[in-house]
Amino acid sequence: MKQIIFNQKVVPASAKWAFTARRVNRRDAVGYGGDLYNAKAGDLVLVEVESIGQHKKLQLAEGRYSVSYKGDLLVVVCGNRYAPDQFEGFAEIDYDGCDMLAGGGIVGRMEAAHDKMARPTRLRPLGLLTDKHGEVINIGSYAIAGSSIPAHVTVIGVFGASMNAGKTTAAVSLAHGLSRAGYAVEGVKATGTGAFGDFNAFLDAGVPVTDFTDAGMASTYKVPLQRIEDGFDALVGGAAARGAEIVVVEIADGLFQAETAEIMKSSRIKDRFDASLFAAPDALGAVGGVSIMQSHDLAPFAVSGMVTCSPLAVREAEAVTGTRLLSRDDLIDPEQLLPAVAHLLRNPAHHEIQAA
Repeated sequence: MKQIIFNQKVVPASAKWAFTARRVNRRDAVGYGGDLYNAKAGDLVLVEVESIGQHKKLQLAEGRYSVSYKGDLLVVVCGNRYAPDQFEGFAEIDYDGCDMLAGGGIVGRMEAAHDKMARPTRLRPLGLLTDKHGEVINIGSYAIAGSSIPAHVTVIGVFGASMNAGKTTAAVSLAHGLSRAGYAVEGVKATGTGAFGDFNAFLDAGVPVTDFTDAGMASTYKVPLQRIEDGFDALVGGAAARGAEIVVVEIADGLFQAETAEIMKSSRIKDRFDASLFAAPDALGAVGGVSIMQSHDLAPFAVSGMVTCSPLAVREAEAVTGTRLLSRDDLIDPEQLLPAVAHLLRNPAHHEIQAA
Protein backbone atom coordinates (compact mmCIF):
# COMPACT_ATOMS: atom_id res chain seq x y z
CA MET A 1 0.00 0.00 0.00
CA LYS A 2 1.49 3.30 -1.08
CA GLN A 3 1.65 5.91 1.65
CA ILE A 4 3.08 9.40 1.78
CA ILE A 5 5.05 10.30 4.90
CA PHE A 6 4.75 13.74 6.48
CA ASN A 7 6.31 14.52 9.85
CA GLN A 8 6.29 10.81 10.79
CA LYS A 9 2.60 10.54 9.90
CA VAL A 10 1.01 8.94 6.88
CA VAL A 11 -2.10 9.41 4.79
CA PRO A 12 -3.26 5.85 4.10
CA ALA A 13 -4.13 5.09 0.52
CA SER A 14 -6.95 2.90 1.86
CA ALA A 15 -8.83 5.87 3.39
CA LYS A 16 -12.28 6.43 1.90
CA TRP A 17 -12.78 9.97 0.60
CA ALA A 18 -16.21 11.52 1.12
CA PHE A 19 -18.32 13.19 -1.56
CA THR A 20 -17.82 16.62 0.04
CA ALA A 21 -14.05 16.28 -0.46
CA ARG A 22 -14.31 15.26 -4.11
CA ARG A 23 -12.77 18.43 -5.57
CA VAL A 24 -9.59 18.17 -3.51
CA ASN A 25 -6.46 16.97 -5.31
CA ARG A 26 -5.51 13.97 -3.18
CA ARG A 27 -1.85 14.40 -4.01
CA ASP A 28 -1.93 17.65 -2.07
CA ALA A 29 -2.68 15.76 1.15
CA VAL A 30 0.75 14.64 2.36
CA GLY A 31 0.11 14.44 6.09
CA TYR A 32 -2.24 15.02 8.95
CA GLY A 33 -2.02 16.75 12.30
CA GLY A 34 -2.80 20.25 13.46
CA ASP A 35 -4.95 21.46 16.30
CA LEU A 36 -8.35 19.78 16.08
CA TYR A 37 -9.86 22.34 18.42
CA ASN A 38 -9.14 25.00 15.78
CA ALA A 39 -10.85 23.09 12.97
CA LYS A 40 -13.21 25.23 10.94
CA ALA A 41 -15.91 24.54 8.41
CA GLY A 42 -14.43 23.09 5.22
CA ASP A 43 -11.29 21.60 6.79
CA LEU A 44 -10.46 18.02 5.82
CA VAL A 45 -10.22 15.53 8.69
CA LEU A 46 -8.87 12.00 8.81
CA VAL A 47 -11.09 9.94 11.13
CA GLU A 48 -11.48 6.35 12.25
CA VAL A 49 -14.96 4.85 12.63
CA GLU A 50 -15.53 3.96 16.29
CA SER A 51 -19.18 2.89 16.25
CA ILE A 52 -21.90 2.65 13.62
CA GLY A 53 -25.03 4.70 14.26
CA GLN A 54 -27.49 6.54 12.03
CA HIS A 55 -25.24 6.77 8.98
CA LYS A 56 -24.24 3.23 8.09
CA LYS A 57 -22.86 4.20 4.70
CA LEU A 58 -20.57 6.94 3.44
CA GLN A 59 -21.24 8.77 0.18
CA LEU A 60 -17.95 8.52 -1.67
CA ALA A 61 -16.26 11.08 -3.89
CA GLU A 62 -16.70 8.54 -6.70
CA GLY A 63 -20.47 8.97 -6.47
CA ARG A 64 -21.43 5.68 -4.84
CA TYR A 65 -22.20 4.45 -1.32
CA SER A 66 -19.68 2.54 0.76
CA VAL A 67 -20.83 0.49 3.74
CA SER A 68 -18.96 1.63 6.86
CA TYR A 69 -17.22 -0.73 9.26
CA LYS A 70 -15.69 -0.14 12.65
CA GLY A 71 -12.05 0.76 12.08
CA ASP A 72 -12.55 2.29 8.63
CA LEU A 73 -10.43 5.35 7.87
CA LEU A 74 -12.33 8.20 6.25
CA VAL A 75 -11.39 11.57 4.81
CA VAL A 76 -14.33 13.79 5.70
CA VAL A 77 -15.07 17.50 6.03
CA CYS A 78 -15.74 19.53 9.16
CA GLY A 79 -19.03 21.37 8.76
CA ASN A 80 -22.36 22.56 10.13
CA ARG A 81 -25.67 20.89 9.41
CA TYR A 82 -29.29 21.98 9.55
CA ALA A 83 -31.84 19.22 8.97
CA PRO A 84 -35.13 19.33 10.95
CA ASP A 85 -35.88 15.73 10.00
CA GLN A 86 -32.40 14.53 10.97
CA PHE A 87 -29.58 16.36 12.78
CA GLU A 88 -28.51 19.83 13.69
CA GLY A 89 -24.77 20.01 14.29
CA PHE A 90 -21.84 22.38 14.36
CA ALA A 91 -18.34 22.46 12.87
CA GLU A 92 -16.58 21.54 16.10
CA ILE A 93 -14.21 18.63 16.67
CA ASP A 94 -13.02 17.31 20.03
CA TYR A 95 -10.03 15.06 20.54
CA ASP A 96 -12.25 12.43 22.15
CA GLY A 97 -14.51 12.17 19.11
CA CYS A 98 -16.90 13.72 16.63
CA ASP A 99 -20.19 12.80 14.97
CA MET A 100 -21.13 11.97 11.40
CA LEU A 101 -23.72 14.67 10.73
CA ALA A 102 -24.49 13.79 7.09
CA GLY A 103 -23.82 10.87 4.78
CA GLY A 104 -21.91 13.07 2.34
CA GLY A 105 -19.10 13.23 4.87
CA ILE A 106 -19.95 16.20 7.10
CA VAL A 107 -18.61 15.80 10.64
CA GLY A 108 -18.81 17.88 13.80
CA ARG A 109 -20.71 17.97 17.06
CA MET A 110 -24.34 16.88 17.01
CA GLU A 111 -26.52 19.41 18.86
CA ALA A 112 -30.07 18.15 18.26
CA ALA A 113 -31.77 15.24 16.54
CA HIS A 114 -35.22 14.28 15.31
CA ASP A 115 -36.83 11.59 17.46
CA LYS A 116 -36.66 9.06 14.62
CA MET A 117 -32.87 9.34 14.38
CA ALA A 118 -30.55 6.75 15.88
CA ARG A 119 -27.44 7.99 17.64
CA PRO A 120 -24.93 9.47 15.19
CA THR A 121 -22.09 7.35 13.85
CA ARG A 122 -19.17 8.10 16.16
CA LEU A 123 -15.71 8.88 14.81
CA ARG A 124 -12.23 9.20 16.31
CA PRO A 125 -10.42 12.18 14.72
CA LEU A 126 -6.80 11.44 13.86
CA GLY A 127 -5.87 14.87 12.53
CA LEU A 128 -6.51 17.60 10.00
CA LEU A 129 -5.12 16.91 6.55
CA THR A 130 -2.17 19.10 5.63
CA ASP A 131 -0.30 20.02 2.46
CA LYS A 132 3.44 20.07 1.78
CA HIS A 133 3.72 23.41 3.56
CA GLY A 134 2.02 22.05 6.68
CA GLU A 135 -1.11 24.10 6.02
CA VAL A 136 -4.51 22.60 6.79
CA ILE A 137 -6.40 21.70 3.62
CA ASN A 138 -9.80 23.33 3.24
CA ILE A 139 -12.22 22.65 0.40
CA GLY A 140 -12.60 26.40 -0.07
CA SER A 141 -9.20 26.37 -1.78
CA TYR A 142 -10.64 24.19 -4.55
CA ALA A 143 -13.72 26.27 -5.31
CA ILE A 144 -14.61 27.09 -8.88
CA ALA A 145 -13.66 30.56 -10.05
CA GLY A 146 -15.98 33.47 -9.42
CA SER A 147 -18.24 34.52 -12.26
CA SER A 148 -21.06 36.83 -13.25
CA ILE A 149 -24.44 35.87 -14.65
CA PRO A 150 -25.19 37.19 -18.16
CA ALA A 151 -28.49 38.96 -18.70
CA HIS A 152 -29.86 36.54 -21.29
CA VAL A 153 -29.93 33.52 -18.96
CA THR A 154 -33.23 32.60 -17.28
CA VAL A 155 -32.82 31.62 -13.62
CA ILE A 156 -35.66 29.75 -11.89
CA GLY A 157 -35.59 29.24 -8.12
CA VAL A 158 -37.19 26.20 -6.47
CA PHE A 159 -38.23 26.53 -2.82
CA GLY A 160 -39.95 24.11 -0.48
CA ALA A 161 -42.07 24.12 2.65
CA SER A 162 -39.76 21.70 4.43
CA MET A 163 -37.48 18.73 4.00
CA ASN A 164 -39.22 15.89 2.16
CA ALA A 165 -41.79 18.18 0.56
CA GLY A 166 -40.74 17.00 -2.91
CA LYS A 167 -38.50 19.96 -3.70
CA THR A 168 -35.70 18.06 -5.42
CA THR A 169 -38.14 16.02 -7.48
CA ALA A 170 -39.81 19.26 -8.55
CA ALA A 171 -36.50 20.94 -9.44
CA VAL A 172 -35.18 17.95 -11.37
CA SER A 173 -38.48 17.42 -13.18
CA LEU A 174 -38.65 21.08 -14.15
CA ALA A 175 -35.11 20.96 -15.51
CA HIS A 176 -35.83 17.74 -17.39
CA GLY A 177 -39.02 19.13 -18.91
CA LEU A 178 -37.32 22.29 -20.09
CA SER A 179 -34.52 20.20 -21.59
CA ARG A 180 -37.08 18.09 -23.45
CA ALA A 181 -38.55 21.34 -24.77
CA GLY A 182 -35.25 22.06 -26.50
CA TYR A 183 -33.55 24.39 -24.04
CA ALA A 184 -30.00 24.05 -22.79
CA VAL A 185 -30.55 23.58 -19.05
CA GLU A 186 -28.30 23.13 -16.03
CA GLY A 187 -29.13 22.54 -12.40
CA VAL A 188 -27.63 24.29 -9.39
CA LYS A 189 -28.08 23.51 -5.72
CA ALA A 190 -27.25 26.82 -4.07
CA THR A 191 -27.75 25.93 -0.41
CA GLY A 192 -27.90 22.85 1.80
CA THR A 193 -25.63 20.15 3.20
CA GLY A 194 -23.08 18.40 1.01
CA ALA A 195 -24.46 15.08 -0.27
CA PHE A 196 -24.81 13.39 -3.62
CA GLY A 197 -28.51 12.48 -3.58
CA ASP A 198 -29.83 15.68 -5.14
CA PHE A 199 -26.69 16.05 -7.24
CA ASN A 200 -27.15 12.60 -8.79
CA ALA A 201 -30.88 13.17 -9.31
CA PHE A 202 -30.11 15.95 -11.80
CA LEU A 203 -27.53 13.77 -13.57
CA ASP A 204 -30.02 10.90 -13.78
CA ALA A 205 -32.43 13.30 -15.52
CA GLY A 206 -29.76 14.15 -18.11
CA VAL A 207 -29.15 17.61 -16.64
CA PRO A 208 -25.62 18.82 -15.80
CA VAL A 209 -25.37 20.09 -12.22
CA THR A 210 -23.11 21.86 -9.76
CA ASP A 211 -23.66 22.68 -6.12
CA PHE A 212 -22.33 24.76 -3.24
CA THR A 213 -19.57 22.21 -2.57
CA ASP A 214 -18.20 23.13 -6.01
CA ALA A 215 -18.17 26.71 -4.71
CA GLY A 216 -16.07 25.66 -1.71
CA MET A 217 -18.71 25.22 1.00
CA ALA A 218 -19.28 21.91 2.80
CA SER A 219 -22.71 23.21 3.79
CA THR A 220 -24.30 26.64 3.79
CA TYR A 221 -25.66 26.54 7.35
CA LYS A 222 -24.09 29.40 9.33
CA VAL A 223 -22.37 30.75 6.19
CA PRO A 224 -22.70 34.54 5.71
CA LEU A 225 -25.19 35.55 3.04
CA GLN A 226 -22.58 37.32 0.92
CA ARG A 227 -20.55 34.11 0.67
CA ILE A 228 -23.65 32.20 -0.43
CA GLU A 229 -24.44 34.94 -2.98
CA ASP A 230 -20.90 34.75 -4.35
CA GLY A 231 -21.26 30.98 -4.68
CA PHE A 232 -24.59 31.42 -6.46
CA ASP A 233 -23.02 33.84 -8.95
CA ALA A 234 -20.12 31.45 -9.60
CA LEU A 235 -22.35 28.41 -10.07
CA VAL A 236 -24.99 30.04 -12.27
CA GLY A 237 -22.39 32.06 -14.16
CA GLY A 238 -20.38 28.90 -14.77
CA ALA A 239 -23.47 27.15 -16.12
CA ALA A 240 -24.09 30.07 -18.47
CA ALA A 241 -20.47 29.96 -19.65
CA ARG A 242 -21.02 26.32 -20.60
CA GLY A 243 -24.00 27.32 -22.72
CA ALA A 244 -26.97 27.02 -20.39
CA GLU A 245 -29.96 29.10 -21.43
CA ILE A 246 -31.96 28.22 -18.29
CA VAL A 247 -30.58 27.42 -14.85
CA VAL A 248 -32.84 25.73 -12.29
CA VAL A 249 -31.65 26.59 -8.78
CA GLU A 250 -32.73 24.55 -5.76
CA ILE A 251 -32.80 26.32 -2.39
CA ALA A 252 -32.59 23.80 0.46
CA ASP A 253 -34.84 23.20 3.45
CA GLY A 254 -37.95 25.17 4.37
CA LEU A 255 -38.83 28.84 4.10
CA PHE A 256 -38.11 29.43 7.80
CA GLN A 257 -34.53 28.11 7.68
CA ALA A 258 -32.20 31.01 8.49
CA GLU A 259 -30.26 31.25 5.22
CA THR A 260 -33.38 30.66 3.11
CA ALA A 261 -35.23 33.39 5.00
CA GLU A 262 -32.31 35.77 4.38
CA ILE A 263 -32.30 34.96 0.68
CA MET A 264 -36.03 35.63 0.41
CA LYS A 265 -35.90 38.85 2.40
CA SER A 266 -33.17 40.63 0.46
CA SER A 267 -30.38 39.16 -1.64
CA ARG A 268 -28.74 39.11 -5.04
CA ILE A 269 -30.12 35.59 -5.39
CA LYS A 270 -33.72 36.68 -4.97
CA ASP A 271 -33.20 39.66 -7.28
CA ARG A 272 -31.81 37.45 -10.05
CA PHE A 273 -34.64 34.90 -10.06
CA ASP A 274 -36.88 35.29 -13.09
CA ALA A 275 -39.44 32.85 -11.69
CA SER A 276 -40.03 30.58 -8.72
CA LEU A 277 -41.55 27.14 -8.19
CA PHE A 278 -42.75 26.00 -4.75
CA ALA A 279 -42.92 22.44 -3.41
CA ALA A 280 -45.38 21.58 -0.64
CA PRO A 281 -46.25 18.40 1.25
CA ASP A 282 -50.00 19.11 1.46
CA ALA A 283 -52.67 21.72 0.73
CA LEU A 284 -52.12 23.66 3.94
CA GLY A 285 -48.38 23.81 3.25
CA ALA A 286 -49.11 25.06 -0.26
CA VAL A 287 -51.38 27.82 1.01
CA GLY A 288 -48.92 28.96 3.66
CA GLY A 289 -45.92 28.76 1.38
CA VAL A 290 -47.52 30.67 -1.48
CA SER A 291 -48.61 33.38 0.96
CA ILE A 292 -45.11 33.76 2.40
CA MET A 293 -43.48 33.82 -1.03
CA GLN A 294 -45.97 36.42 -2.27
CA SER A 295 -45.13 38.60 0.72
CA HIS A 296 -41.51 38.57 -0.46
CA ASP A 297 -42.36 39.33 -4.11
CA LEU A 298 -41.51 35.74 -5.08
CA ALA A 299 -44.98 34.53 -6.09
CA PRO A 300 -44.47 31.07 -7.62
CA PHE A 301 -45.70 30.37 -11.14
CA ALA A 302 -46.82 26.95 -9.86
CA VAL A 303 -46.84 24.63 -6.86
CA SER A 304 -45.53 21.07 -7.04
CA GLY A 305 -44.29 18.50 -4.54
CA MET A 306 -45.97 15.78 -2.51
CA VAL A 307 -49.27 17.67 -2.48
CA THR A 308 -49.76 16.76 -6.14
CA CYS A 309 -50.01 13.06 -5.25
CA SER A 310 -53.56 13.72 -4.04
CA PRO A 311 -56.21 15.01 -6.48
CA LEU A 312 -58.29 16.25 -3.54
CA ALA A 313 -55.34 18.17 -2.09
CA VAL A 314 -54.66 19.66 -5.52
CA ARG A 315 -58.24 20.93 -5.74
CA GLU A 316 -58.05 22.41 -2.24
CA ALA A 317 -54.73 24.15 -2.86
CA GLU A 318 -55.66 25.55 -6.27
CA ALA A 319 -58.98 26.85 -4.96
CA VAL A 320 -57.39 28.76 -2.08
CA THR A 321 -54.10 29.93 -3.65
CA GLY A 322 -55.28 30.63 -7.19
CA THR A 323 -51.98 29.07 -8.27
CA ARG A 324 -51.69 26.18 -10.69
CA LEU A 325 -50.42 22.87 -9.30
CA LEU A 326 -48.09 20.82 -11.49
CA SER A 327 -47.21 17.21 -10.75
CA ARG A 328 -43.94 15.54 -11.64
CA ASP A 329 -45.54 14.21 -14.83
CA ASP A 330 -46.73 17.72 -15.73
CA LEU A 331 -43.28 19.20 -15.21
CA ILE A 332 -41.47 16.69 -17.40
CA ASP A 333 -44.01 17.09 -20.23
CA PRO A 334 -43.25 20.17 -22.38
CA GLU A 335 -46.87 20.39 -23.53
CA GLN A 336 -48.02 20.78 -19.93
CA LEU A 337 -45.03 22.79 -18.68
CA LEU A 338 -44.51 25.45 -21.33
CA PRO A 339 -47.95 27.10 -21.08
CA ALA A 340 -47.18 27.71 -17.40
CA VAL A 341 -43.63 28.96 -17.76
CA ALA A 342 -42.92 30.20 -21.31
CA HIS A 343 -43.94 33.79 -20.57
CA LEU A 344 -41.35 33.88 -17.74
CA LEU A 345 -38.38 32.85 -19.89
CA ARG A 346 -35.99 35.49 -21.18
CA ASN A 347 -35.82 33.79 -24.59
CA PRO A 348 -39.20 32.02 -24.88
CA ALA A 349 -39.77 32.00 -28.62
CA HIS A 350 -36.73 30.55 -30.37
CA HIS A 351 -37.42 26.81 -30.03
CA GLU A 352 -39.59 24.54 -32.13
CA ILE A 353 -41.67 23.39 -29.17
CA GLN A 354 -43.68 26.33 -27.99
CA ALA A 355 -46.42 27.04 -25.50
CA ALA A 356 -49.92 26.94 -26.88
